Amino acid sequence: MTIEHYGCLIVGAGHAGAQAAISLRQAGFEGSVCLLGDEPVAPYERPALSKEYLAGKKEFAQLLLRPPDFWPEHDVALSLGRRVTAVDAEAHTVTCADGTTIGYGILVWCAGGTPRTLRCPGHDLDGIHAIRDKADCDRLITALPHSHRIAVIGGGYVGLEAAAVLSGLGKQVVVIEALDRVLARVTAEPLSHFYEAEHRAHGVELRLGTGVAEIVGENRTVSGVRLTDGTVVPADQVIVGIGIEPVVEPLLSAGAESAPGQLGVLVDELCRTTLTDVYAAGDCALIRGGAGIRIESRQNASEQADTAAKAISGRPEPLRLLPLFWSNQYDLRLQTVGLSHGHDRTVLRGAPDKRSFSLVYLKDGAVTALDCVNSARDYLQGRRLVEAGTHADPALLADARIPLKEIAASA
Repeated sequence: MTIEHYGCLIVGAGHAGAQAAISLRQAGFEGSVCLLGDEPVAPYERPALSKEYLAGKKEFAQLLLRPPDFWPEHDVALSLGRRVTAVDAEAHTVTCADGTTIGYGILVWCAGGTPRTLRCPGHDLDGIHAIRDKADCDRLITALPHSHRIAVIGGGYVGLEAAAVLSGLGKQVVVIEALDRVLARVTAEPLSHFYEAEHRAHGVELRLGTGVAEIVGENRTVSGVRLTDGTVVPADQVIVGIGIEPVVEPLLSAGAESAPGQLGVLVDELCRTTLTDVYAAGDCALIRGGAGIRIESRQNASEQADTAAKAISGRPEPLRLLPLFWSNQYDLRLQTVGLSHGHDRTVLRGAPDKRSFSLVYLKDGAVTALDCVNSARDYLQGRRLVEAGTHADPALLADARIPLKEIAASA
């Protein structure tokens, strides 16, 4: 029996879900809208969890994407603390973990992902943390006053951001990365080595090129991490930052298409899945064509959600995606535009020793991405180069005295 029914049901109350609801109203959608999330709190700024919130520099209320009264004022129902377990695309209903059924006219799937977990012995000991949602972060914050030694498994953005915060709080931090450098999946060697040097200068120990064999403990509580080389890293708490698994199983079970060997649900340029009246946006959405990838960023979540909302409201605008990412570590602000995957050349611009520089990525002579460290001007001006796929002289790109906007204008 269907008790609830909405003109548009949005599953997932993160950045994508919140933006979908906001954009629907901005686009003039007049039907009923429900924003359903599995957390018991209103939509908030998730990237800040591993930065300002963990560091104690922001209260949770400062992370809310909109004030509490925004949602009722815009006639958006918040249904929190509920998780969808099944989708019936033919009946246009979803089933929740509590057994209730909700009907929809349009479904927007913005369920994001869940943190990948360890599978080694000891993976279920107390004292192992993810940093994916507020509850994860609160558990870690509660444990920190009684902890001094922290092991961080994973040298990606989340792991390094947490390491920077925790070392600033006076903790003894060890980062464990299976690959031979940090940020190996997202950037080139010069930037990886720059951040490795920065973390070491701040007292963070890096264990690179080694995996985790076991989490060791006493009385069901973490006491260390045994590495694949046999050494044990003592630890009072362990943070696991090894990526996410997109939450798409209910859609795939309902018949939505994915891609062989890839995780996520396929969407087209309007963020439509292959199921009738079902859209998807954010970390769980696998972009059809081109690189055929998922892009895990706040900007991507917002743009895909906005694209879906406009299509639903009869004002379709195909997605024009220019990926943007950012990371704060210590006094360093890394801003990335574009995707560096498949590059065949990099150009260093500026001075790493002065802690302000950019790394420009090229493929077949065209600029495809930039990583900008404390270089907001390059980031803003470099967007034009990436958007246009500009072919530029590497010698000009390397000359930091020449503004990138001049290179773009003359191309």
